[in-house]
Amino acid sequence: MKAIKRVERGEGVLPVARELGISRKILHDWIKAWNAHGPEGLNRKPGPKPGPRKLKPLPTYDDKRSALALAKARIAELERLVGRQQMDLDFFRQALRALKRPAAQGKTASASPKSSKP
Repeated sequence: MKAIKRVERGEGVLPVARELGISRKILHDWIKAWNAHGPEGLNRKPGPKPGPRKLKPLPTYDDKRSALALAKARIAELERLVGRQQMDLDFFRQALRALKRPAAQGKTASASPKSSKP
């Protein structure tokens, strides 16, 4: 409660949390519990809170269809990307071969001894 009061008086959350050796999140959680439930909020145990659970609605047929359509579109996009990357690889392989050929030809021409007659 002292930490919460210090923050309410204007001290920063981070300096107070550091002084107490706790994370900012914990101090924020304490402040939130204090504001929501008063002193009893600070005595609550961690874990599921009492009361009805908020469940996510089950996906409908349309949700499943739209998820499937999104997944198929993503797959198509990735396949196009792989195709472009393969074209780039093929191009650079051919360019590398073309660069190696003249270099190899130049070495063999200069490596052969020239006979010079006086």
